[in-house]
Amino acid sequence: MGYFYNVMKHNQRAYQEALEQFLLLWGEMAPAWGINKTMAQIHALLYAEKDPLDTDTIMEQLDISRGNANMNLRKLIEWGLVSKHQLEGSRKEYFSAEKDVWVIASIIIQERQYRELVPVKQNLKECLQLLEKEEHGEKDADTAVFRERIEDFIKVLDLFEEFSAALLPYVESKKLGSLKTLLKLAKAPRLMMDKLTGSASKSAETPPQIDKS
Repeated sequence: MGYFYNVMKHNQRAYQEALEQFLLLWGEMAPAWGINKTMAQIHALLYAEKDPLDTDTIMEQLDISRGNANMNLRKLIEWGLVSKHQLEGSRKEYFSAEKDVWVIASIIIQERQYRELVPVKQNLKECLQLLEKEEHGEKDADTAVFRERIEDFIKVLDLFEEFSAALLPYVESKKLGSLKTLLKLAKAPRLMMDKLTGSASKSAETPPQIDKS
């Protein structure tokens, strides 16, 4: 009996250590998602747990206030990453995270595009409109250069938007094989260039052979 108790205790300790490391990692990844650290860690906790958790448990596990927990839970629900449940026999609200990593990835791609790329592009276009008003008067070389740079920026954002739109169907349909093929195609020119560079370096390093015949 003592052996099984020790094994169980060891497993619980290992689980808690792994969970803490996972929460820390998710919090550090938050800026890449375009969200705050607490929002990311609440999602990580709910993703890791098998059963739904109530607000009090989330507050205790992450050492956060009720207001902070409620605000970030609302945001996660808006994103579609967390859902709210009412368990039979309890008046508390319980929360669980989307567990399908493909669904999570597609949500993050869409939300980042909607919340970041689209507003930035709109603001840049407004800058262009202001420059167009300026150009109705006397044309200025600085204005022309600035305009060109903003247009280049918009082209890059358009490219990111098109890339996301092209990638999303493969993520949503969980086509891992197709995504790996796309990745190979994207890597191919770089790999070819590395091979060519490597061959050229080897040729330069190899001393010429002297014909002794």
